[in-house]
Amino acid sequence: MTNLKRTPLYPLYKELGAKTIDFGRWDLPVQFSSIKEEHEAVRKKAGLFDVSHMGEISIKGENSLAFLQKMMTNDISKLKSGSAQYTAMCYEDGGVVDDLLIYKFSEEDYLLVVNAANTEKDVKWLVDHAHGDVKIHDISKLYGLLAVQGPKAESILQKLVKGADLKEIKLFQFKENVDVNGSQALISRTGYTGEDGFEIYCNFSDAEKIWDDLLTVGEDEGLLPCGLGARDTLRFEANLALYGQELSEHITPLEAGIGFAVKLNKDENFIGKSALQHQKETGVPRAIVGIEMIDRGIPRNGYKVFFEDEEIGFVTSGTQSPTLKKNIGLALIKSKYKEIGNEIAVEIRGKRLKAEIIPTPFYKRSKI
Repeated sequence: MTNLKRTPLYPLYKELGAKTIDFGRWDLPVQFSSIKEEHEAVRKKAGLFDVSHMGEISIKGENSLAFLQKMMTNDISKLKSGSAQYTAMCYEDGGVVDDLLIYKFSEEDYLLVVNAANTEKDVKWLVDHAHGDVKIHDISKLYGLLAVQGPKAESILQKLVKGADLKEIKLFQFKENVDVNGSQALISRTGYTGEDGFEIYCNFSDAEKIWDDLLTVGEDEGLLPCGLGARDTLRFEANLALYGQELSEHITPLEAGIGFAVKLNKDENFIGKSALQHQKETGVPRAIVGIEMIDRGIPRNGYKVFFEDEEIGFVTSGTQSPTLKKNIGLALIKSKYKEIGNEIAVEIRGKRLKAEIIPTPFYKRSKI
């Protein structure tokens, strides 16, 4: 694989036995041991992910808040310094440019964390719509980004953290300039697995050391290095949207089920607001639903979905759930067929196999 981008941890992949793939023009590990083993480690103990491919965009300047309010579906004015927020950027027709996290340092200083394959597109979109005193910089190359996820994530990471109590970092909050065994990092209580955990934003040059240190101190607690395969099955079970599948330029946030990140009642007119307002008032035409196969077969992205003889949509994600041991999927279908219990059919290799619409998320962690 030539001309693929590589993270600062790429030199470690081979010695850890990683199998790598081309993921959005990045050479990334799909697995280190096995997807099921890594998945189970995150659900029961802890897993460590290299997510340094994610894009980071700095937004600074006096008009940063007003600018972000115009660009984002969520209400950025509700965001407090030291907190993060999930949101989407939309086109005028309500289709999604990207879904992302916004970290607020101050009223004039924000960090956007975007999907790797969309970074260049996102930067251009932001620059093309900039107004007033707003400075936009792609600073992705400065960062390494690690995610430690699972029930034991806090106890493992705390072993390396000096001068900070991780319990004080609540969900979607972060702390800057944390000492991680001699390296400075921003630590946020965020993730993409449905489990408790943290994301560690560090200097590009410090990522390898922090990765090694975490695997060392986490070994006794069952910490495993994890790849994209487990990351996908974990987020899928927790019903966390993936751009390019549940979200796209052709799928609105309301259709994708992330309406909680769309604040139509905020004062500012964000890009796509009128289209989304119209969709909500007239009825959202499509919806993401959970499906479980009745017949034997695994629903995969792009497979057609039928109700009786009518084609009503398609599968966005699907797999054999490592946690539930069932063949399940997410599908974007006509809203009038979304009722739980409806029997549908998924076309797999030319055959229409029975499936049932079931509640989501498929998995929800128990909170002690």
